[in-house]
Amino acid sequence: MSLTRMLLTVLLLANAWTGPAHAMDIGPAEARDLVKSGYILSFEKIASQALAIRPGDILETELELKKGRYIYEVEVLDAKGNVWELKLDASTGQLIKLELDH
Repeated sequence: MSLTRMLLTVLLLANAWTGPAHAMDIGPAEARDLVKSGYILSFEKIASQALAIRPGDILETELELKKGRYIYEVEVLDAKGNVWELKLDASTGQLIKLELDH
């Protein structure tokens, strides 16, 4: 088996193992670079947008790259003690999904 064919096989197996829906967490340094370049909104803007949609206290925020799209996932604790997960497009701040976290 040629080296090229072997590498292709390994890459295909790796892709099958991780699956197409695999999301990659983005670290702080990369997030800063994306904000500076204007590609994504800052955490402050996303936090403001999330709290306008679901008032409360932010518990956790993650930035992920999923299917070629940067997405902020924000968990908010509301006044009734419910935890909500909001998924927002990191480039526009548009709400993608809102669900009660169980």
